[in-house]
Formats: sequence, structure tokens, C-alpha cells
Amino acid sequence: MAEGAHHHTPYFASLFSGACAGLLVDITLFPLDTVKTRLQSASGFRKSGGITRLYSGIPSVAIGSAPSAALFFIAYNASKELLSTKISNPMVAEMIASSIGETIACFVRVPTEVLKQRTQARHSRNVRNALRTLLQVDGASGLYRGFGITLCREIPFSAIQFPLWEQLKRWWTCYQDRPTSIWQSAACGSIAGGIAAGMTPIL
Repeated sequence: MAEGAHHHTPYFASLFSGACAGLLVDITLFPLDTVKTRLQSASGFRKSGGITRLYSGIPSVAIGSAPSAALFFIAYNASKELLSTKISNPMVAEMIASSIGETIACFVRVPTEVLKQRTQARHSRNVRNALRTLLQVDGASGLYRGFGITLCREIPFSAIQFPLWEQLKRWWTCYQDRPTSIWQSAACGSIAGGIAAGMTPIL
């Protein structure tokens, strides 16, 4: 019983840490994302709201961000563990695992993004109104509009970021002869994310 509980601990840790990290990042960067969405809106920046109500649409992020991040890390860790027994190169296993994680997470992330953008651009008064209008006009399939494009954007980024993050942690662990701390892991993640962003600017 104890052994079984211990075996599942990493997955619960992945769920909790992934959910918290995803929610924190999305809420922190939400105003910048709102400005970007309004700048890209066909209605124009000012008509879409300008710099007012920068947190319009935040409920959809609060509801969807934590589950999608948690799903990603659970799928990523489970896939990585399985693939590591079949693929000798850890970075290749991590690249495939991150792609699987992104695909699963997008089933929650894409509807969240659709509702968020509709509210940010003032196409709807609030998230509830955005959902009602979308279902009336497009049906449930409207929630997944842009699913393929989102995958094409997210998978290359993660396929670079996560193997690089894992490799940086391995190098650091080898250098100091002990596992990386949470802050060292975060530093590795920041470096990996910056490099991935630099390599995928067109996406």
C-alpha cells in the first residue's frame, strides 16, 4: 500500500505544481495578453477596449489554466517515464512526451483561449455571454476553433523548451554533484523558455 502511494506521488506533485504554475503565469501576464489581443483585433485597438478593463475574460483563464497546465505535466511525466524505457536518447523521449502533453492539454486550453479572446476583444460582455453566443452560433465545435493552429504553435515551442530544460538540469546536477533546487530548476526553465521563444518567433 505504501509502495503504491509512493509510486503515485510524482503524479499528484505534477498535477499540483503544474496547476499552480500555469495559473500564476497566466494571471500575471493576462493584462499584456489582453493588450496584444486588442491590438490584433479587426475592430481596432480603441473599439476593442483600449487599455480599459484589462482583466476582461479572466474567469475563463482562472477556470481553464490550472486544469490544462496540470494535464500537461501529468501527461508529460507519464509519457516521459514510459518512453525512457524504449528510447535511449532522453532528449528525444522528452521531445515526444512534451508533444503528447501539449496535445492533451489543448483539449482544455483551446476552449479557454476562444472564450478569453472573445471577452478581451469586447465581442461579448463576459465569459458567460461569450459561451452562450458561441454555442448558439457555432455549436460545441466552435469551442475548438483554431485547435490545429494552436497545436502547430505550442508543440514546436514545448519540443524545444522541455528537452532543453531537462538537459540543463542534468548538466547542473552533474556540475554540483547534487539535484537542482527548485530555484535552480526555475532558472533552467527560464533559459530554456527564452531559447525556445527565440527559435520559434514566427509562431
